[in-house]
Amino acid sequence: MLPPRTAPPREARLRPVAATDVRLCHRTVHGYRRAYRIAGEGPALLLIHGIGDSSATWSDLIPALARHHTVIAPDLLGHGGSDRPRADYSVAAYANGMRDLLGVLGIDRVTLVGHSLGGGVAMQFAYQFPERTERLVLVGTGGVGRAVNPVLRAVSLPGADLLLAALRLPGMRLSARLCTALLRGLDTGLGLDAPELLGLIDALPDATARSAFIRTLRAVVDWRGQVVTMLDRCYLTEGMPVMLVWGARDAVVPADQAHLAHLAMPGSRLEIFEDAGHFPFHTDPARFLALIEDFVAGTPPARWDGERWRDLLRTSGRDTGARLRDASERSAT
Repeated sequence: MLPPRTAPPREARLRPVAATDVRLCHRTVHGYRRAYRIAGEGPALLLIHGIGDSSATWSDLIPALARHHTVIAPDLLGHGGSDRPRADYSVAAYANGMRDLLGVLGIDRVTLVGHSLGGGVAMQFAYQFPERTERLVLVGTGGVGRAVNPVLRAVSLPGADLLLAALRLPGMRLSARLCTALLRGLDTGLGLDAPELLGLIDALPDATARSAFIRTLRAVVDWRGQVVTMLDRCYLTEGMPVMLVWGARDAVVPADQAHLAHLAMPGSRLEIFEDAGHFPFHTDPARFLALIEDFVAGTPPARWDGERWRDLLRTSGRDTGARLRDASERSAT
């Protein structure tokens, strides 16, 4: 009698996926060169990375997702291989940039997957362009509550460019790595994400990159914490499939904000990765991939109804701000 078959670990199940040709491409939009990765065919998935990161953060997932989808993973302006102009780095400007890139590529509607800052951009995109949004997946997203890691609050202060430059000095790099090893040894949430967070420093090689990073950060964070919120407009996601994914040990954007967002978006799906920090799709990529595929396959794409949108604005929006005011500052956009 043959022994019962057991499922391989999640990580092992991810590796055998047939590789898809992932192209790193560049397009000039409004005079700025924008980099993006693209692969596959089918309904479109737009993957939006977080602050200081790039489309490379999705590299292990793109080939598998591209089996059934057209996957577009841009480098936000000021990040990765995209230009770093002296420009508007607000979430609204980033949402406009996503729309324009999709327009250049001839893609009308997408399911958005946004991580951290990218989650805020995804939510802003859905707010500005609901007719182009099929679904939302928000991963450790910004723009929910005020709380954010104190390091990010500190970097929003004057003189942050000098601090970031100093972190690249050999002596400071060694100190940072020793501190990271200590955090990992103490089994802290911040230690879980240490490799990724150190990689953000490597992604800021010069003053231009550091300036773009600081401009982006200051658009969403000040010394008191996050300065924008999506909570006052979450009621507009009614009828739109939304999934929230969070690491229970997220030390960048605390996991209690996942529950707040879930409460603000009735009908949303919440998935918590118990052993993950701010990058659950790195900690357990196979589970993350399975969730995305299940969510997309199991939910119909949202269909925008202009009259319904107006009704929501006239009714549901009247007391939403007052109800959530204590949780987060109101958005100015």
